[in-house]
Amino acid sequence: MTVGKNEVEYVASLARITLSEEEKVMYTEQFNTILEYIHMLNKLELDEVEPTTHVLPLHNVLRKDLVKVSTQKIIEQVLEEAPEKEKFLFRVPSIIE
Repeated sequence: MTVGKNEVEYVASLARITLSEEEKVMYTEQFNTILEYIHMLNKLELDEVEPTTHVLPLHNVLRKDLVKVSTQKIIEQVLEEAPEKEKFLFRVPSIIE
């Protein structure tokens, strides 16, 4: 399969771009070069190659969730930064009418 000037003009119209005649010729050649490489890949013998989802083995990089007990001192330090507080809670304006 090869790409002709008509296909390049059609793709350009879909992208809503205007191409000069030189650009149309250049893109036609580039599309055909890309298609040649794809045809070369289709000739590879891959019957004995295992399918993979990723080229490298993936490992979970997230840390484990740990429960830390908050002490009264830590709670007080955090609440010192709050513009408004009520008991041991942040007080925020209501957002639901």
